[in-house]
Amino acid sequence: MPRQLIVFDRPRRFVAGTVGQPGERSFYLQVADARRVVSIGVEKQQVTVLADRLDQLLEEILQAAPDPALAAALADQGALEQPIDEEFRVGAMGLAWDEEDGLIILEAQAPAEDTETAASTLLDDEATEGPDAVRVRMSPAMAHAFVARARRVVAAGRPPCPLCALPLDPVGHLCPRLNGYRRTITLAP
Repeated sequence: MPRQLIVFDRPRRFVAGTVGQPGERSFYLQVADARRVVSIGVEKQQVTVLADRLDQLLEEILQAAPDPALAAALADQGALEQPIDEEFRVGAMGLAWDEEDGLIILEAQAPAEDTETAASTLLDDEATEGPDAVRVRMSPAMAHAFVARARRVVAAGRPPCPLCALPLDPVGHLCPRLNGYRRTITLAP
């Protein structure tokens, strides 16, 4: 099937956000420029891994060439832009560093029927067949702001059980450490 590649070069906004209440949240990556807003669905764990990998890449970049402007990156606290029309759910992601332009490249792909096809088309400019993808070329400062926000978004979920670290529901949960007994904990408002 023909591949649709949506490219954003230095977008005005690239964020992770959620819709819904803790325990029932849907996670999204949203990228916007002057003409369009694209939202793609992700899992909470994908947001966590992406933030970690971007943070590692930023460390490597800063070791090679320190950038004092990176620490001054503006935090994006705003809500996701409406309407949130999911283009696709993310199946695979890739990161790269464009040393010539000084930009981080992120590509998020829709799930592929064949994992070999997905791997071969990830970050490939010449691929005409394969899963749809969104490619974002962003500054290290924007990536730094993304990491900080992504970590806040993930942490804003349900608090962990002090015994097993699984998420607590407002009515408690079946804690494996208590051998199946229901532990009820009242959460502070």
